[in-house]
Amino acid sequence: MPTTIRLKVRRQAAKDAPARWDVFEIPYRERMNVISALMEVRKAPRTVEGTDVEPPAWEAACLEEVCGSCTMNVNGQVRQACTALIDAVGEEDGDTIEVVLEPMKKFPLVKDLVVDRSKMFENLIKVKGWVPIDGSFDRGMAPPQDDHVRRLRYELSRCMSCGCCLEACPQVNEKTNFVGPAAIGQALLFNLHPVGKALENERLEYLTSEEGITNCGNAQNCVKVCPKEVPLTRAIAEINRATTVYKIKRWLGLTA
Repeated sequence: MPTTIRLKVRRQAAKDAPARWDVFEIPYRERMNVISALMEVRKAPRTVEGTDVEPPAWEAACLEEVCGSCTMNVNGQVRQACTALIDAVGEEDGDTIEVVLEPMKKFPLVKDLVVDRSKMFENLIKVKGWVPIDGSFDRGMAPPQDDHVRRLRYELSRCMSCGCCLEACPQVNEKTNFVGPAAIGQALLFNLHPVGKALENERLEYLTSEEGITNCGNAQNCVKVCPKEVPLTRAIAEINRATTVYKIKRWLGLTA
């Protein structure tokens, strides 16, 4: 039975500040997650060398893998810190379990483990990830929808914009403007909506641009790391087909 948890945390006071590693040790308790371990460190933030430091900065809100705010790299794997149990993710070394914590690297750093995920929400604006309801309140009930479509819409709606898929995607980097898998999944979600479909052509027009679907390399890393098991590879395939049909119709002058 381990007696100690060792947290190795990558620290950086700001984006352009020098980076360093701080190592903390706390008593082992069963069923601790990364967040509860960080909260324990915060009580007396002292490194193993005996240096008193500022407590590490991180984000957390729901602690139920719903908000997506606590996303970070845990032992090299991007995931939610609230569901990362120390016993499951840690590496045992004698009577010590070690966990290495780093911020996501595809987003601007704010401080320590905190990053700016504004890109996720800017991408939702780019794909018009909403239902245009203005003036639709008096149109009566929407037409019935096939259960298979409704099930797919539910699965797509589980996306919480946590950023895991962008972090894992090799096509999301400083050399491309790829919008990423999350926004593509949300584009399909709203294209399948009876009212959201009104903006389908505008979404597909954007997704045929250099930021769109053609940048996807089909690595499928996104679906492997998604904590909500959103069917991202299916969404990419569906949007790929839809953009192809859209481009043919546009070429033939059949789009509105």
